[in-house]
Parts: sequence; C-alpha cells; structure tokens
Amino acid sequence: MAQSQSPQTSTAPPATLFLFGASGDLVKRLLIPSLFSLSRMGLLDPALRIVGIDIVPGSDDSFRQNLADFLANQADDSDAEAGGIDLEQWPDFAQRLHYIEGDFTQAATYRAIDETIQASTTANALFYLATAPRFFADIAEQLGTAGLLRESDTQFRRVVVEKPFGHDLASAQALNARLLSAMSESQLYRIDHFLGKETVQNILVARFANVLFEPLWNNHYIDHVQITAAETVGVEQRGSFYEKNGALRDMVPNHLFQLLAMVAIEPPAAFTADALRSEKSKLLGAIRPWSKEEARHNSVRGQYQAGRYKDKPVPGYRDEPDVDAASTTETYVALKLMIDNWRWMGVPFYLRTGKRMSARDTEIAICFKPAPYAPFRDTEVDHLKSNYLIIQIQPDEGIWLDFEAKRPGLMREMETIQLGFAYKDFFDLPSSTGYETLLYDCLIGDQMLFQRADTIENGWRAVQPFLDAWQEGSRVDGYEAGQDGPASADALIERGGCQWHTLGASRKPR
Repeated sequence: MAQSQSPQTSTAPPATLFLFGASGDLVKRLLIPSLFSLSRMGLLDPALRIVGIDIVPGSDDSFRQNLADFLANQADDSDAEAGGIDLEQWPDFAQRLHYIEGDFTQAATYRAIDETIQASTTANALFYLATAPRFFADIAEQLGTAGLLRESDTQFRRVVVEKPFGHDLASAQALNARLLSAMSESQLYRIDHFLGKETVQNILVARFANVLFEPLWNNHYIDHVQITAAETVGVEQRGSFYEKNGALRDMVPNHLFQLLAMVAIEPPAAFTADALRSEKSKLLGAIRPWSKEEARHNSVRGQYQAGRYKDKPVPGYRDEPDVDAASTTETYVALKLMIDNWRWMGVPFYLRTGKRMSARDTEIAICFKPAPYAPFRDTEVDHLKSNYLIIQIQPDEGIWLDFEAKRPGLMREMETIQLGFAYKDFFDLPSSTGYETLLYDCLIGDQMLFQRADTIENGWRAVQPFLDAWQEGSRVDGYEAGQDGPASADALIERGGCQWHTLGASRKPR
C-alpha cells in the first residue's frame, strides 16, 4: 500500500503562528488537530510556536487544558472530524501553545503580539483570522498600523483569512480593498478547506496527467456536468448564521465554485500558484451573467421541513434554534450555469447543495454524450445510456467510470458496469481535517491552493444575478428532511433533458 506522505516533504520553517479567535470552534475542532497532525509527521520546526488570541480570560495553562479536555472528548467521538487523536503525544505538543488575552480592536493587543515576536527565536509570523468575518479587515488594518506586516529578505509576515469573503460582490470588493491596503497579495492567504482534500487536488492530476481524459474534456464529448454537495445534517447550532446567509452564500461562491474551477479550467502553463490561479480566475470570469429573469428561471431555492432520517424524526428548518418561524431562507439551492468559452460553450453546469438530504455526498458527475445507437437499431437496445465519470470528494473518496457492457446470454442486453479507483484501496490515508495541507502551505509560502482577489470577485460576480433576482422575490419550495431536495429542482435539470445523479450511489466495482 502506498504511503500518503511523501518522503521528500521538508519541515516548514520556524515561525510564530497567531490564532485570532482562539476560543472558537474552528480552532478547537480543526486548526489545533491539524497542527497536531503536522507535528506528529515531523513537518513543524521545533521552534514553531502557536499563540491563541481572544478576549476570553485565560493563560497558557488554561488554553492548553481547555484544548486537551475538548480533544479528549473529540477522540472518543467516532463521528468527530478530529477523532483518532493520540493524546499520549499531547504533552509535548502542548508546550508549543501560548495565549494572549486581548481585544482585537485595541492597540494593546498588537503591542503584546509584537513583544511575543521580539521574544521569539524567529521573526517569521503567520496570523490566522479564525474570527467572525466582521473582524477580518479591522484586524488586518491593526496589524498593518502596528508594523507587524513588514517583511524583509529574512522574515515573512502572512495573513490567513477564512470564508466567507464578503456576502455579495460589493462587500467582497470592499473587503479585498481593505485587506490589500494593509498588505500585498503575496502575503494574503484566502483559505477554503475544500481545496485541502486529496480528491479535489487529484482532479488536476487526473485531468492533465492522463491522456485518456483530456482529449474528451470539452463540448464535443461532454453533455453536461453536475456538482453536488449534499449533507444529511441540519443547521444545528448555526441557525443565526444561516438566517443571514442561506445555502447560496454559504456554499456556492466558495466550495462549489472551487470544484467547478478545478474541473473546468484550461491547462495552466505550469503548476505554479500564479499560473493556476490565473486560469481559475479566467474560468469563473467566463460564467455567463444571467439577467434577473434568467437567474430566476435557472435557479431553485428549497427549505427542509420536518421528516425522518435513519428512521428518526428530525425537525424542519423553521423549528431549529435561532430561526425565524416564518423564515424564507434557503437550505437548498440548485443552479444552472453556462460557461462562455471555447471549451465549454453549450455545456450546462448544474450545481446543487442542501442540508437534511438523503445522503452525505460531495461529487462531480461528468455526463458524456451518448454513443450513436444506429448499430443497435431494431433491437431492445435502441437508446444507449450516457457514460458517467464520477469524481467522489466525500465520503468514499475515489474516481468511478460507468460504461455499458453486454450481459451474458442469448439476448442482446446491456448493463452498466463500474470501473473505479478508491483512495483507501491504494493509499494509507491518515485521519485528516483537510486543513493540514493548507496550513503547511501557508508556512512554506505556497499560494497555489488559495484564492486571489480577482478569483473571489469573479465568483461573486457570477452569483450576484441570483441574489438580485431573489431579493425582488423568489419562492422557496419545501422538501421533506431525508429527501433529495424539492421537486422543482428535478424540473430544473429535466428541462435540459437530464436527471440528477443518484445521491449516495455505491462506487464499489463488482
């Protein structure tokens, strides 16, 4: 079995990593477990220190203990993203952890940060903004005013910003302007954890390293593309967040557009950050801008209602905590997009994402045009099925090709056969949050998997017509929890002569 970690991977340079919002779930559930994993793999320099910053009262000892208690409970939870942590190695790692109690808006906090850097054995610093979005620009400007973002030939200063990057085109442009007034683009790492997933990164390798695929990757052979991110969970404790954002803002301009870009970009001139990010920006900039009427016609909004999941009753969205009892916020969205470039002209891209659906399933389904059926005229096989290439992002990561074969027997009957590759069958994949690769890249200065300002803005530019159309009025169709979205979403794709790929379909070859 192949190993998941290349022996050529080198240790990241020493630095002080500051985690703004240290008491939040992102730090506890994802960032600390990811850093712990990198430490266990020997990829963190012994001099690297991790400093939590928050207004919550605390000390180095309390910060370490709170994280240890949380991770101990997490390790016992088989469904937890950070499950499987070896707490025997925690004490050594905990010595890296420190804490600054401070208000993000006060200059005294940034003086404390400067003193911490001055006392360190390295002048390198990485600032991770794991905070509410309203603090992003303020923190960046405070860091700039305090001189903490000045770089030299011997020291780096970098800032990591979590999604969401704005809530519409205008706010994204304003946020980028404020961030880039404090630092250069080369210092800014806009992070999307989807790009840390192995199967997402493997899209580029599958496309560009295999002559089998790339000649067929165009409108001559591909009928349409489906991109799905389905969840079985509801909004849980994120009701107030969802009320302000909804499924479109939460998932489409970031996660789904990242998958869209990876599957549809032109081959970059080189696998460098600038070349790859330029192709992504061009691709998102080529999405056809719908009019408001077209946007309404090519979109569906849904909201889950009370239903059952695994034979257990689950509440509807309006019954969730912190949700308006008359809410019209969408928990499901389906879109039809067109890309106006040479490769994809005429090929529809269907995107859907939703909560409380029948299966947890993130996948890209490439539907090829059916073969001519003339040789099978006057037989029972007079309409051939399309071949599908399924890129499974989660769960059961892998790539699967559906093709037709003759069923044994005297009759000319066909059956769909699956030819597939499952990651777990070939590679030893350790427990991962998806952040390990991205944090490592931040430390070594590789921006390939991070979004640039023009990419962010082109994504919002493509989404803005839907936001504008919905603001003027758009219905929200109900769907029962445990089902695969509203009937109107089926109608949307059926108007193009297509059907949604079945959620949770087995991807194991027979």
